[in-house]
Amino acid sequence: MNIEELKEKLRQEKIDSYCYCFDHEHPNEAYTINNNYGKWEVYYSERGNKNGILYFDAEREACKYLYSLIKNYK
Repeated sequence: MNIEELKEKLRQEKIDSYCYCFDHEHPNEAYTINNNYGKWEVYYSERGNKNGILYFDAEREACKYLYSLIKNYK
């Protein structure tokens, strides 16, 4: 899955958008994904800090992991 597919899946499952953000690199208190020089970062952003950051080589792996984080957060 890619980011667009992830967005659609979250929308279809009616998961509140307050717990994730894909529009800003440092959203406030939300999970996010970011491509940083070819590496995909998945982390929880709080007060401008990247917490629990993990790096992935492939977008699909990062999206799958982010989806699991968001589902568990719910």
